[in-house]
Amino acid sequence: MIEKDNKKALWSWAFYDFANSAFTTLVVTFVYGTYFTTSIASNEIKGTQLWSWAISFSAIVVALSSPILGAIADKSGSRKTIMKWSTLICILATSLLFFPTQGQVFFALVLFVVANIAFEVGTVFCNAYLPDIASHHRLGKVSGLAWGLGYAGGLLALILALLFLIQTDSPIFGFDRQMGQHIRATNLLVALWFLVFSIPFFIVIKSPRTSTKIMISCLIKDSFSSIRQTFGSVKQYKKVYHFLLSRLVYNDALITIFAFGGIYAASSIGFSFEEIMMLGIVLNVLAGIGAYVFGFLDDEKGSIIVLKWSIIALMIACILAFLSPQLPGLLELIFGGHAIPNWFNTKSMFWMAAILIGFFAGPNQSASRTLMAKLSPKEKQNEFFGFYAFSGKATAFIGPLMFGWATTLFQSQQAGLLVVLVLFFVGYLLLKRV
Repeated sequence: MIEKDNKKALWSWAFYDFANSAFTTLVVTFVYGTYFTTSIASNEIKGTQLWSWAISFSAIVVALSSPILGAIADKSGSRKTIMKWSTLICILATSLLFFPTQGQVFFALVLFVVANIAFEVGTVFCNAYLPDIASHHRLGKVSGLAWGLGYAGGLLALILALLFLIQTDSPIFGFDRQMGQHIRATNLLVALWFLVFSIPFFIVIKSPRTSTKIMISCLIKDSFSSIRQTFGSVKQYKKVYHFLLSRLVYNDALITIFAFGGIYAASSIGFSFEEIMMLGIVLNVLAGIGAYVFGFLDDEKGSIIVLKWSIIALMIACILAFLSPQLPGLLELIFGGHAIPNWFNTKSMFWMAAILIGFFAGPNQSASRTLMAKLSPKEKQNEFFGFYAFSGKATAFIGPLMFGWATTLFQSQQAGLLVVLVLFFVGYLLLKRV
């Protein structure tokens, strides 16, 4: 058994978020995704479509496997073992992303899909530890602390990448700027970061020893039987059922923002790589602050209040981001250039959207995890968190897929952004039923 509220255990668990956040920040959102669409793929429109397919395929695999792995973990006590192997696979695949170069699209996508699936599986079981290590009345604060640390980890990794690889004229270890090695080398940084800072979790967090004589075939058979029972029991927990249904939708929108935020900033707003790095730094700072601050509000006012506020703010951000490429110029045309202040331009308007996204994305994720921890029955924590991952990934292919489809159809990423707005709105309506 893990002692609840043990400081050493709490910080070790939170540091897993600190460790793995470098992957989402540098690989998925701000650096490698943008590099893939602009430098590895044949053009940005095709690159956006292919990247959306990779995100979507990863989501489908995670959605289908998470409940099964959760049931196996509950039956065998192998949660920590699954986390260890998924972490190592993610680290290895991420490091190999250094090698694909221009035109090697399939090679790059396969490695990314493997890394992304392994990352998500590790996150499922990390989340499931929350009710084990924290008392019920501290779930919000502890979850907020971990998300805050996570964004701090992503921020620090991004700053290191910016200073020593991306912005410098002489990248460390002689990586070649002309060949894009200095950008691809950020994957090596992510892999090393994840490896080093995940170590405290695996040393400190103990799991009960279980018999290794359980037959794999029997274990899988029992797990499928348990999943069928859990499907029925989830429906009996009305709040859990409605919450997971809501999260099915609004988390899809959030995944799409993370997958295409840097790509949209580069292609539709005209951000340079350096500006995208600065965007990443600001977003991580704000998200960390938001997750930590709203963690206290989560315990005081409730997770649902935090979720509703965050979704409303994120919808406003989507509207601002959608309007930012044309609205400043349109207003100048209507009212005249002197009637519009110089600071009000496409990039500044997008920055307004980015600030809202940064400050409210962290609380949204943290409050979602907290609410699931509060609602999950103790004897089925891994399995319910498997369904929590299922709710986050079952339709997670829809947002990225529709973003890519709409971008291709209309030859504009703004059309893809409307998909995100609709998903947030539907998710908010469903959340009102919880």
